[in-house]
Amino acid sequence: MSSVKKNIVYNTVYHILLLIFPLITAPYVSRVLGAGGVGSFSYTHSIAHYFLLFSMVGMKNYGNRCVAMARDDREELSHVFSSLYAMQLITATISIGVYLIFVFVIDKDFKLLALIQTLYVLSSLFDISWFFFGMEQFKLTVTRGLAIRILSIVSVFAFVKTKDDIAIYTLIMAGSTLLSQLALWPFLKANVDIVKPNLNRIKQHIKPNLVLFLPVIAVSLYKYMDKIMLGAMSGEITEVGFYENTDKIISIPLSMITALGTVMLPRMSNLAAKGEVEQSKKYLEVSMLFVVFMGSALAFGIAGIAPVFAPFYFGEEFAITGSLITYMAPTVLFICWANVIRTQYLIPNKMDKEFIISVFLGAIVNLVINASLIPYMGALGAVIGTIVAELVVALSQTYMVRKDLDIKQYFINGCPFLVFGLIMFVMVRLLANVSDRPLITLAIQVILGGLIYLSLSGAYLILTKNTLVMRLFESRKRKN
Repeated sequence: MSSVKKNIVYNTVYHILLLIFPLITAPYVSRVLGAGGVGSFSYTHSIAHYFLLFSMVGMKNYGNRCVAMARDDREELSHVFSSLYAMQLITATISIGVYLIFVFVIDKDFKLLALIQTLYVLSSLFDISWFFFGMEQFKLTVTRGLAIRILSIVSVFAFVKTKDDIAIYTLIMAGSTLLSQLALWPFLKANVDIVKPNLNRIKQHIKPNLVLFLPVIAVSLYKYMDKIMLGAMSGEITEVGFYENTDKIISIPLSMITALGTVMLPRMSNLAAKGEVEQSKKYLEVSMLFVVFMGSALAFGIAGIAPVFAPFYFGEEFAITGSLITYMAPTVLFICWANVIRTQYLIPNKMDKEFIISVFLGAIVNLVINASLIPYMGALGAVIGTIVAELVVALSQTYMVRKDLDIKQYFINGCPFLVFGLIMFVMVRLLANVSDRPLITLAIQVILGGLIYLSLSGAYLILTKNTLVMRLFESRKRKN
């Protein structure tokens, strides 16, 4: 198996691990803490996340890119890492200090939970995952994450017993994030030497890092601000709980598919630095086919089973979440499409301006729709805002690269899978009342839905002899 394929597997596992803790515990936590408890945690976590973002600035993408470009020279890599981390150390220290002031001076309604979330903000001080991503050492992050996630799951079932245990739940969540960042440090020495950071090197990273931080902030406006606005404007913290669980389910396919972008960013940055344009475009075409194929299956599949799945999984109190998941499912396709363009073309080719404009357009649209709809529609208003925002981002990024990439061919390659996904959705919905037992109904829906989609997709590829797929098979035969 090639290094790219291995890293896709490792990074997919890594992102699934990041979600597996809340997903495994979600049915239990939703029933024990209720919509109010889930909403309180989500609200305080979303606020803490903003301070964590300011701690990391644009390091997730910028640090990844810088390390990928310097990884072949250990001496240069050592200087790059040391100067980047010195900058992160400064921003994280400032951000943690401001967050503590916020907790003690401003936040009164959720002071205890907000104080515990300090551990989450503190984790940014030790987050060097961007270094290992840039080095394409994804296996390391997976193995250290597995043990910590298992420990977290066990802790939730062992110590969270009633609605009054919301503080314990918050402590486990925030503490596990901090522990997962600390676990990477013992492996750093084998890859890089810590050197005294040069002030001039630090200065040269500030502007490009801030440039890539702008889209991070913009994206967060429709990823986390939704929950903050819901908590502040809807009048019901339970609305945040409904939206939180909706977002949790939609994040499953996203984490599986967007893992491809995290893996391909350092590889595409390296190719861009070497001027290997044609090889980059080959990767892009394959990536687009993959995300549309997988995204269609997961988006239409989740939308199909949502009305039966939500009350069964989260409890009857969260039945409304089924409708919210259905409405929000199309964002999977929008995000996956834009993710390929962003991580495999815009960022590697330093088209930061175009990236920033697209996400700020989405952020502005999202804020306007949220402010207009949340006071009257609650969680549904936030869902509508997210759908439109993600569509705007995908369309704007596509428009910006229309002259450089073969967008028409990407659409032709992927369009049949959208049709197959829609057919699967209709068939799955028709099976919603096949049994009085939700578990049996879900099993039938998932199995038959999967068979329908795979059968249609397989028949299409065989009958049309899809040129891209055939080229991939021929390439593999030549290698063997």
